Amino acid sequence: MLDRTVTTVIESELCTGCGLCIQVCPRETIALQDQKACVVGLESLNCGHCAAACPTGAVRVNGIDPAMAEFQTFKTDGKWLPHGRYDLAQLVLLMQSRRSCRNFSNKPVDKGILEDLVKIGITAPSGSNCQPWRFTLLPDRQAVNILGRKTADFYQRLNRLAEKAWLRALMNLLGKPKLERYYQNYYQRVKEGLAEYDAGGRDMLFHGAPAAIIVSAQNDASCPAEDALLATQNILLAAHAMGLGTCLIGFVIEAMKREPAMGRQIGLDEDEKPYAAIALGYPEEIFQRAAGRKATVIRYFNG
Repeated sequence: MLDRTVTTVIESELCTGCGLCIQVCPRETIALQDQKACVVGLESLNCGHCAAACPTGAVRVNGIDPAMAEFQTFKTDGKWLPHGRYDLAQLVLLMQSRRSCRNFSNKPVDKGILEDLVKIGITAPSGSNCQPWRFTLLPDRQAVNILGRKTADFYQRLNRLAEKAWLRALMNLLGKPKLERYYQNYYQRVKEGLAEYDAGGRDMLFHGAPAAIIVSAQNDASCPAEDALLATQNILLAAHAMGLGTCLIGFVIEAMKREPAMGRQIGLDEDEKPYAAIALGYPEEIFQRAAGRKATVIRYFNG
């Protein structure tokens, strides 16, 4: 059940009765009484809009942890950046410049950087301000290798199933073509990658990354997948700005979804599901220009 406990506190001696907090409140938690803002609602999203809008600092939302806005590797002044007050071209360049990295150096990633990336991740929006996300940090190569080995074992078993032509045919007859699609699109590449991995060769899964972040979310959120992936995108862009390379490892997430015990083994609770595995580290790649994209569909609906 979503926690909608009201934690808003208003210091009446500081309140000027401007009503700005009421204007931005999405749940009518606050109202004006005797020319002062007062908490009147029985529910709150604990989004902090009211506190952010108050010109005198009269509003406080105790459900918000100030430590989540304190970073170890850089400083911010906490001021709001007004609409249109950022260099759009630089923002787009950052987005275009972030590429999936598949060549990492052995340089370790400081835990402070990993924790700051999480704090940047949770600045993302979430459905009904649920903020259902959870982040599991794999801070070193040993931890990454453990999850890599568990993932490899899963695909060893899946490949053995996919090799059975009769089983693929039966599943197709039952209207379940996923095993056949896997065999056609991934089986051979996975087989070769597993052989190289088992022989002590190149890590074709995490690409030698010295750290990783698993982004998961609680199941009872209104839109947990979207929330987790929005936070993931924040992390990817921030990592690039920090000098790190990143790569989303979909094979890991697919394995964890099919075998929930894998998630339990790295600390995920039963009420959460993984949505992104981010390999990250210092890149050994240099590019000369920003990434391009395939043509996409743009349509209008004019009613």
